[in-house]
Amino acid sequence: MARYVSITLESRGVSCRARLLDEEAPLTSEAVWRALPLSGDAFHAKYARNEVYTLLPRITAAPHRENPTVTPIPGDVCLFDFEPWEIGNPAYGYEPGSVAHAEQGATDLAIFYGRNNLLLNGDVGWVPGSVFGAIEDGLAQMAEACTDLWRHGFAGERLSFARA
Repeated sequence: MARYVSITLESRGVSCRARLLDEEAPLTSEAVWRALPLSGDAFHAKYARNEVYTLLPRITAAPHRENPTVTPIPGDVCLFDFEPWEIGNPAYGYEPGSVAHAEQGATDLAIFYGRNNLLLNGDVGWVPGSVFGAIEDGLAQMAEACTDLWRHGFAGERLSFARA
C-alpha cells in the first residue's frame, strides 16, 4: 500500500501530497517516514533553480545516496545528506549556530517545482540528491507559492513534512 507525505509552506498555507517511492528508495523512504513529522525554516535554492528546502538535524538512518539524481524534475522530493564542511560556507548565508553548522552534519529535504534543475554547486561540484517521493497532488499550487517565495523572500516561512 502506498504511503503519502503532506508537504506544507506554513505561512503561505499551501500544501501538496507526495507518494513515497518505497520501491525505488526503500531505505530513504523508511528513514524519512520514521522521522516524521519534520519542520524547519524554508529556503529557496541559489544554485539548483526551482527548489525549496529545509535543513534539519541529520536523519542518521537515511543512506547517503539512494535513487540519486543531479537533474530533478518537477514534483521530485529529495533528501540530501551533508557533512558539516559541505554547507558551512558563510556565502550560503546560514546563521551561525544553525543546523547547517551542526557537528553531525544536516539533512536537507527538498521539493522541486519546475523544470531545468541542475544540482551543481560551485564549491563542491555535483550534489546528487536521493529521490524518495513524487508529488502527485497540489504541485501547481505549490509551484505558485514557491515562485512567490523566490520573488518576495522566504524570511519567516517554514517547510513542513508530515504523514498524510
